[in-house]
Amino acid sequence: MNRVPDPVWNSPVDGVGLEGLSLGEQIREPTLLVFLRHFGCIFCREMVADLHDASKSLPGFPSILYVYQGTKIDGEPFFARHHPGASAIADPEKRLYDAFGIKRATFMQGFGPMVWPCAVRAVRKGSGMGRPIGDPWMLPGMFLICPDRTIRWSHPFRHVGDHPDLKTIPRTLNPQSTPD
Repeated sequence: MNRVPDPVWNSPVDGVGLEGLSLGEQIREPTLLVFLRHFGCIFCREMVADLHDASKSLPGFPSILYVYQGTKIDGEPFFARHHPGASAIADPEKRLYDAFGIKRATFMQGFGPMVWPCAVRAVRKGSGMGRPIGDPWMLPGMFLICPDRTIRWSHPFRHVGDHPDLKTIPRTLNPQSTPD
């Protein structure tokens, strides 16, 4: 998918800190649409913390819009704690997950040898486990979407602990910027 289809763009959304009634109304500037795993996942918590830090420290970092598997009520305390002021879409039925092709992890993607070093990384950053809210087998997803509906960048997650290099995302929007 290189462009968000009309039915998905116009789909109604509810959640935390939203500014409209549809997905498209949330994307008024280049926006990083981030599909989270479940709230109890150490990688979910690590990703939210890393994105929160990147949005504050990296010049040109796009707006962030999270999608999570719980209800609005589930999301309020999570984001108040992990990313105050965040905008997040509640998707307990995983309609947006399905529309963007977010898959469930295989056993190896969830517990394979490439996941363990990532778990150590997440724990060293202070991420801990919690109660799962949503399907604990869902992989994450990340798409950079512009207001004209184009998807400028996405990260194909190889496993549950895979994280993209967030420093490269602003360069996607401004290719003339110099690398670090």
